Amino acid sequence: MSQAIKITVHVASLIIVIGFFAWLFVRTLRRTEDPAKMIFKLAFTIPFVFFCIWMARQMGPYGPFLIAFMGIVLSIMWTPHISEWISKPLSSLYDGGAEPPEPKPYYSVAQARRQRREFLQAVVAIREQLARFPYDFEGVMLLAGIQAEDLQDLPSAEITLNHFCDQPEPPPRQFAAAMNQLADWQIKLVQDFDSARAALEKIIARYPDTELSLRAAQRIAHLGGTEKQVMSALDRQPVAMPEGVKNVGLLASSEHLRPVEADPTKLAAAYVKHLEEHPLDTEAREKLAVIYAGHYQRLDLAAGELNQLIETPNQPAKRVAHWLNLLADLQVQHGVDYETVRGTLQQIVERFPDLAAGEMARTRLGRLKLELKGRKKTPGVELGVYEQNIGLKQRSPREL
Repeated sequence: MSQAIKITVHVASLIIVIGFFAWLFVRTLRRTEDPAKMIFKLAFTIPFVFFCIWMARQMGPYGPFLIAFMGIVLSIMWTPHISEWISKPLSSLYDGGAEPPEPKPYYSVAQARRQRREFLQAVVAIREQLARFPYDFEGVMLLAGIQAEDLQDLPSAEITLNHFCDQPEPPPRQFAAAMNQLADWQIKLVQDFDSARAALEKIIARYPDTELSLRAAQRIAHLGGTEKQVMSALDRQPVAMPEGVKNVGLLASSEHLRPVEADPTKLAAAYVKHLEEHPLDTEAREKLAVIYAGHYQRLDLAAGELNQLIETPNQPAKRVAHWLNLLADLQVQHGVDYETVRGTLQQIVERFPDLAAGEMARTRLGRLKLELKGRKKTPGVELGVYEQNIGLKQRSPREL
């Protein structure tokens, strides 16, 4: 190897070593709690080492003693840092290392002020955190809650929630939660059902054909009933209580005292009319299917309604399994053959093999023959022209 190559290798090795120690020093300097002290140690160590090496050469046989003394001094100065470099990777597995904690907002001050009924000060504390984290959902909901519930300023709460929801890509579930909460306040605080409906319709418009939109549509379908309940609670009229039956224990029969049950025919007609306006109301469609099967003995109409629910996209798995089980129950009650009921339960197993519903369906399949044993097909009831066409046309809710 030529002299030039040797010199080049030595220089490159020296540069690598110096670069490594320089990187190590800068890294340590950034993580140390006292950078000035670290710089002082380095400034002392470099000339001290060169001086000791020069003196050791001058002292001849006594030089090793000076080198030993130098080692003692350097060990006292640098042992804490060296031990930290060695143990830090292991200790970082437990304490997180020197990485700074992830910044996040804190609302303890605002919550404490809210508990002391210092609402304006709480709003100020929340806005200080939101200035750093403008779309933090917890802070947005806390601020809107104080505005709506404590300060009775629903318009400001609505602005707060709309500002959060108007960001380019809000998390879908947080968007839906914000609009549902706004609808709750519109109903509870000002009885404004039109505004509540508008808030829920924003979910459907923003996330169509999703589970979130289905839930919003379900809630819209029941706003009418909620409105009647709220209005009746606000406008309570004295109720005249009829005189109770005297000597009830001496009556030969108490059958005439039983409450009159709702007429299934009227209920079915009401559900049909309701579903024409709100085809995504799963609760009403399920009740209509039960009336078809129980009162009219029309399993075909009941199965049609339940199949519409089962085939509606984006329904929660738990609800789909419930409707399939209900369909199987009705098939068993009406004496349907084993293969048909088995096919219904097999759908649960195939759709949800890893859920509890799938395991329950497998168990039920094992005892299905015993369940069907002794069941007889219930004869159908002859229906008039109106009754035979009482069901909705078999179109999916999306087509309606």
